[in-house]
Amino acid sequence: MSQRTATIDRGTNETTVSLTLSLDGTGAGERTTGVGFLDHMLDLVARHGRLDLTVAAQGDLETGAHHTVEDVGICFGQALDRALADRAGIGRYGHAVIPMDEARAAAAIDVSGRPFVAWEAPGLPHGAIGNFDHELAEEFFRGVAIGARLTLHITIETGTNAHHMLEAAFKAFARALRAAVTIDPTERGVPSTKGTLTA
Repeated sequence: MSQRTATIDRGTNETTVSLTLSLDGTGAGERTTGVGFLDHMLDLVARHGRLDLTVAAQGDLETGAHHTVEDVGICFGQALDRALADRAGIGRYGHAVIPMDEARAAAAIDVSGRPFVAWEAPGLPHGAIGNFDHELAEEFFRGVAIGARLTLHITIETGTNAHHMLEAAFKAFARALRAAVTIDPTERGVPSTKGTLTA
């Protein structure tokens, strides 16, 4: 099996992001974005997604964390897209339901080539954890889905503690992604009747 790795370097007037991803990893790497809660969530994605992930980001945090979180999501998605190449041999679909104490979240992924996000978190309160506004989770996942051309559904089903609710969502995403990108030894080509997942 060829190396399923990618490096993305992105620079704008708002952020500078360098990200390296290996789909067949152990959770290794360092995540340093200046947004502590995002670093924590990226640690979870790496460990539960069984990815090696290194992220270094600098952003205009004096205006808030929005640009940094969004751009890290975009870069993560673009790295996924490159590392998956033609998508041959992957499982394509993945889903997970994760409890986190009183909270529970579900994620479903189709590595479809068609970017789409359905984010449902009606009970997630407004507020912030450190400098991470709760609504930035949706922006992160939107960036990932667009960059990687994924169909992504995430639902925070229940919970009262915002940290637990968001952590469950990121873990569910990681576990669903792990299933979707895993090589299926019975799949001899691209898992699509049209023969491609890249167009």
